Amino acid sequence: MVKLTLRENESVQDAVRRFRKLVERSGIKKEMRRREFYEKPSEINRRIRLRAERRSRRLRNNPQG
Repeated sequence: MVKLTLRENESVQDAVRRFRKLVERSGIKKEMRRREFYEKPSEINRRIRLRAERRSRRLRNNPQG
């Protein structure tokens, strides 16, 4: 849960900017996007498998990291 306390002499625009950064860092937007539409379990597994394959391919091609 993101909490934001207004600082002394802080404008509303600055507070909103800080709030947006906090929400972005906490991963709430990413989670909302992920839950926006139903995804079948097979699609979830496929996405995870493809991500792992890309990661392993990248590591194989560039062993330094």
